[in-house]
Amino acid sequence: MRSIWNGAISFGLVSIPIKLVNATESHSISFRQIHVTDGGRVRYRKVCELDGEEVPAAEIGKGYEEADGSIVPITDEDLARLPIPTAKTIEIVSFVPAEEIDPLQMDAAYYLAANGATAAKPYTLLREALKRSRKVAIAKYALRGRERLGMLRVVDDVIAMHGLLWPDEIRQPEGVAPEASVTVREAELDLADALMATLGEVEIASLHDDYRDAVEAMLAAKTGEGFEPAEAVVEPAGGQVIDLMAALESSVRAARASRAGGSGDSSESGAPAEVTPIRGRRTPAASAPAPKAVGGKKSTASTGAAKKTAAGAKAAAGGKKSTSTAKRAATAKGAGTAGSGAKSGGGAGAGSRTRTTKSTSTAKSASAAKSAGTGRASASGAGAAKKAAPRKRSSA
Repeated sequence: MRSIWNGAISFGLVSIPIKLVNATESHSISFRQIHVTDGGRVRYRKVCELDGEEVPAAEIGKGYEEADGSIVPITDEDLARLPIPTAKTIEIVSFVPAEEIDPLQMDAAYYLAANGATAAKPYTLLREALKRSRKVAIAKYALRGRERLGMLRVVDDVIAMHGLLWPDEIRQPEGVAPEASVTVREAELDLADALMATLGEVEIASLHDDYRDAVEAMLAAKTGEGFEPAEAVVEPAGGQVIDLMAALESSVRAARASRAGGSGDSSESGAPAEVTPIRGRRTPAASAPAPKAVGGKKSTASTGAAKKTAAGAKAAAGGKKSTSTAKRAATAKGAGTAGSGAKSGGGAGAGSRTRTTKSTSTAKSASAAKSAGTGRASASGAGAAKKAAPRKRSSA
């Protein structure tokens, strides 16, 4: 790379001969001014105001214009004789943490290359000192007729210098911030943090100039076959007020879909934001069935069956003459309702059957002596009790 300035770095009593090389380059496409009617190029000519003649570059010098319009000539020799120690020297004045440098002061960037074999040792010393201290060097230097401020830092194994603006060249941001009082909710900040975490993972090296690519494609089409410019799709810019929460939610979904490698849903990436619905305020549908109605029917049916069972039990126990006979009849009826408790549930107590053999036969004789109508009523009550019991258990 071609150097644009030769000098030295003044590091205390150490002097490091260096060459200044541009660290950046512009890839923007430049255009020439032409005459529209015939395509001829339009050039700027430097003409002297006194004689009206065009002046070549070799005869053009510098001059300072006074307030009254008079010009004071300034030569390169005049500038070289100025008592400025930074005319050919990058003078380091201090070492500070990089966080103390305001990015607003950043200007052009340069690489500092060691100039000669004797500069290798002190150059490496300064580079390693900057690495270990994790600081940057603030320096002053003169370039293109003016003294400038610079910052030296290490990039890989090279010392780079960033031109800095002087502190008084930074304008104060007066009247730039919004004047209206705005309140930001915590939910909006959380979504903004999620969006920042997703977008912050992009690799800087993967970014490129899309506009320059489009211009190069247009030039290639124009120099080759015919070129028909396509109309750009411009979204109508209206005064639409969007929901900030919805816009943040859509942005986070679109960014996550892009990170996952998918193209994302068009409704998430390109659709306008909509108002976010408030949860917890739903109204029940008119056609939704009431769950209590079914339960009420079941409870009504079981209650009716229970009433019939109670009526049958009263009818069966109505003709009993003694309290002991009624108890024995109720015991026999309960056994029939449970599904032949005397037949299959005999394990409940063999001794109890032995003790109550005479009482059971007495109850059977008493029930046989009753009228046929009363016996049928008792039997129907017992059958109703057998059907009602399982239905009552299912509803419970």
